[in-house]
Amino acid sequence: MKIVITGSLGNISYPLTQILVGQQHSITVISSNKKKQTEIESLGATAAIGTFEDIGFLTTTFAGADAVYCMIPLSFTEPDLLVYLRRIANNYLQALQQAKIKRVVVLSGWAADLVEGEKVEDVFDALTGVAVTFMRPAVFYTNFYQSMDLIKGKGLIGKFLTLRYSGLWALLSGKTGLLMGNCGGDDRTVFVSPKDIAAAVAEELVLQPDKTTIRYVGSEEMTCNEAARIIGSAIGKPWLKWVLISDKQMLQGLKMAKLPQKLAESLVEMQATMHSGKTLENFQRSRPKLGNVKLAEFAKEFAQVYSNK
Repeated sequence: MKIVITGSLGNISYPLTQILVGQQHSITVISSNKKKQTEIESLGATAAIGTFEDIGFLTTTFAGADAVYCMIPLSFTEPDLLVYLRRIANNYLQALQQAKIKRVVVLSGWAADLVEGEKVEDVFDALTGVAVTFMRPAVFYTNFYQSMDLIKGKGLIGKFLTLRYSGLWALLSGKTGLLMGNCGGDDRTVFVSPKDIAAAVAEELVLQPDKTTIRYVGSEEMTCNEAARIIGSAIGKPWLKWVLISDKQMLQGLKMAKLPQKLAESLVEMQATMHSGKTLENFQRSRPKLGNVKLAEFAKEFAQVYSNK
């Protein structure tokens, strides 16, 4: 099959390219970074250098493909997350229609039907005669990298947070660092490896369902504190915990990190939905088979990056 992959050589698209090339498919990978061309070609794929803001480029690249994998990377600079997501989704829609693609797999999220700031799946409803599958992965393991400074607990802020949430003894004994969010503590959630997402997408791309389908993807279910202990143990901080804070505190923290207001509000809403248990209910109702990569395995990779930072 001739398959087009968006997302350059990101956390999902890289292993997805490896899988599909290994299955002898003809793969084209779209990247906006010309420096990625050599690496893409070294994997046995064709590089298409351009941007998903360019509908003409997308249409030309999609032309003749048997299937297309569409993903929209999260932007931490766009002032309105939903406007951005729907704009790119509409670009994909127009290119898919013009190229007359019959099989599309779209990377969505497990809160896509619950969080207003993530509702873009309906954009693809305009496709007719097309087999569309929405992938709804749970919480990415790789999100832990974004919390590395919190986990390290360095500096005045790190000491303050340790004192506030773990106490004076923890501070004096050097047991600094934590995770925090308005979903945390003993909230149960599902985590997922990008490698398991890639494997699931690869399975879907070669199928031709007769209706729109939704596939949830996860690797392991546990509480946030259980996840914190696994990550903590891998980096020599077995005391690491995941502090549950209020929606208001979470929003204040994201604004202090200078995230755009609407993006911050969407992230708070997403975690609040997870805290409510609604995302887990949807996931469990779909009864997906869990992936092979468990958090303890990812924690080893995390520890290597952590020790080098």
